[in-house]
Amino acid sequence: MTKYVAAVDQGTTSTRFMIFDHSGGVVGVHQMEHEQIYPQAGWVEHDPMEVWARTQDVMKGALEKVGLSAGDLAAIGVTNQRETTVVWDKNTGKPYYNAIVWQDTRTDKICNELAKDGGQDRFRAKVGLPLATYFSGPKIKWILDNVAGVRAAAEKGDALFGNMDTWVIWNLTGGVNGGAHVTDVSNASRTMLMSLETLDWDPEILKVMGIPHKMLPAIRPSSDPKVYGYWSKVPVCGDLGDQQAALVGQTCYGVGEAKNTYGTGCFMLLNTGTKAVPSKSGLLTTLAYKLGDQPAVYALEGSIAITGALVQWLRDNLDFFDFSKHIEDYAKQVPDSGGIYFVPAFSGLFAPYWQSDARGVIVGMTRFVNKYHICRAALEATAFQTREVLDAMEKDSGVKLTALKVDGGMVFNNTLMQFQSDILNVPVVRPVVAETTALGAAYAAGLAVGFWPTLEDLRQNWQIDHTWHPAMDEATRAQLYKGWLKAVQRSMNWIEQ
Repeated sequence: MTKYVAAVDQGTTSTRFMIFDHSGGVVGVHQMEHEQIYPQAGWVEHDPMEVWARTQDVMKGALEKVGLSAGDLAAIGVTNQRETTVVWDKNTGKPYYNAIVWQDTRTDKICNELAKDGGQDRFRAKVGLPLATYFSGPKIKWILDNVAGVRAAAEKGDALFGNMDTWVIWNLTGGVNGGAHVTDVSNASRTMLMSLETLDWDPEILKVMGIPHKMLPAIRPSSDPKVYGYWSKVPVCGDLGDQQAALVGQTCYGVGEAKNTYGTGCFMLLNTGTKAVPSKSGLLTTLAYKLGDQPAVYALEGSIAITGALVQWLRDNLDFFDFSKHIEDYAKQVPDSGGIYFVPAFSGLFAPYWQSDARGVIVGMTRFVNKYHICRAALEATAFQTREVLDAMEKDSGVKLTALKVDGGMVFNNTLMQFQSDILNVPVVRPVVAETTALGAAYAAGLAVGFWPTLEDLRQNWQIDHTWHPAMDEATRAQLYKGWLKAVQRSMNWIEQ
């Protein structure tokens, strides 16, 4: 019997391949970064061909590192940066344009135009999302409207759209030679084109946006025993957007269970079961996962655009330090942020505000402030933004969170995790396998082929590595948070529409 399940984790800044054993332990991993392309202010792109090349490299690299071959894998899952949009020629396999990344704000005018009839929540009742530059639908429209020849190709059936999961799976399963053009419910729910009720593309929204149905992938379960296709005879049968994959990897299968992932952005998801809960507090109603023929499971999500990306910005744009992990050493040089707040609204504000006209600000500056304070304020920004999302989540769901499961690269920053627990006033829990995004995709694939028979088997795998408990008094917590909310207001209405 094959002993392992693997996952391609195609992220915003890098791609990796992770191999897991039956207990959910990491057996092998290989990771490579890809270029971030910024053609102009507010535009963010990736080269899909580079991403596909990296995907092949990391798969080969991870297997070679541990002396395994394709034959040792029972199944492969895929997880991905969501909303990042690529349109390519199905006959040549070449993209018509670079992938437009989820952080990109060029579709602002398209969103404003669409909002003239029905406002920002024009499609929310159907798709659970506000009109925002974040989602794939307006990005597809931008490519159709601005890249020569793409609209004609799409109407002819030659141009295919996909978020990065679709692009990777199509290439993995054959590409121009019969590659599977599929996505799963979690990724489809991030396009603004899928009905939460029917789990199918909505003809009315497609018509309004001018997007031909034939360029869209087939929507399949996140864990699919019918299999999307094969890579070197290995079934490719799991597909989840990265945040939903982390929810699955954190084994949040019960109603009211929540996790927060700290990556390029920050994303908190709360399982709401088989019922889509509409948000009145600026959250997204999204698909969590669908396992085979079982009913789909929904979630409430709070999406924060810039968290880990702020650390990278301090590293790359300001040369504060050479390696991201050094931010903690700098932040620990000072007892607090010196009275400053850093609101990283580089791509506008996401949840719970959805204001694309906001821009980043540092407020409260005095001569006393140095780079250590700025580093500390950058970490605290992640925790404050998470608090805003948690408050909205408790308001919408009526569920009071008792502990927060956390994962992603930033959870090894003890200073941040302690401050997060302090500002939320709940324990923060890190599992043994903190990179739960890839694990969730592996779980989806493994469930499809019976490598893990039930969700209970996965729950048995989950183990606590570390818990942080709140140690801040209520008065300090309230005062700090009040200052943060004031700082956020200062970032708004910066860009004149």
